[in-house]
Amino acid sequence: MVSTVEATKTGAHIGIRNVSHWFKQRDGVLQVLDGIDLEVRPGEFVALLGPSGCGKSTLLRLVAGLEPATTGTLTQDGEPITRPDPSRIVVFQDPTLYPWRNVWDNVALGLQARGLLKAQRSRVDDALKLVGLSEFAKSFPHQLSGGMAQRVALARALVNDPRLLVLDEPLGKLDSLTRIAMQSELVNLWQRTGFSALLVTHDVEEALFLANRVIVLSDRPARIAAELTVDLPYPRHRGHPRLAELRHEALRHLGLDDTW
Repeated sequence: MVSTVEATKTGAHIGIRNVSHWFKQRDGVLQVLDGIDLEVRPGEFVALLGPSGCGKSTLLRLVAGLEPATTGTLTQDGEPITRPDPSRIVVFQDPTLYPWRNVWDNVALGLQARGLLKAQRSRVDDALKLVGLSEFAKSFPHQLSGGMAQRVALARALVNDPRLLVLDEPLGKLDSLTRIAMQSELVNLWQRTGFSALLVTHDVEEALFLANRVIVLSDRPARIAAELTVDLPYPRHRGHPRLAELRHEALRHLGLDDTW
């Protein structure tokens, strides 16, 4: 029998149409996004690359429904995104685990908040199994490595059976070896569960290793400078010459190709 968490579910179809966004400041407004048009197809993995401060994380917040766009429209399966929803889960750079709750209880938070935990306790066990942490269910956050803590954060997201995973630099604070291992684990989770994914990263190699498409954004206010299709099957090999070509192209659009 296939568990609830492991059952394949069609990923969300996200539409971003002519989205611009401003932040109010004391001396006026600051524009961070300028006419973004982007689509994330069901089950697709899309990565956003761009200079620091260009508006990547702001775009993720709009997609997650954490705030409304100043202009333009954002939709999920044709319906306007107007508020947060359990079908769209954000995973941040910091795992933000509650130190007084053990791993199992941290993963259970979403179900508990929605009043579903009593009836669906097995989903917590399924999510922990999916990320390989069943043996650490009773451990506390201070007993975990950085990679393990981030896997708990992923399990906490997956227990809600999301149709879109919004990933804001989720591996950014990990050491290089753990980060490489977690990239492979993230691909495996995506392939097994079928969610759509929208990732922000500053790591060109990470974007190309994970995503079907890489969207390169300009300096603030962000516009789409390039769209790269990563036409390689999974699992990918980091030394593949096609990845080297795409990396050089991405760096060129970021104004960094002279360094390679």
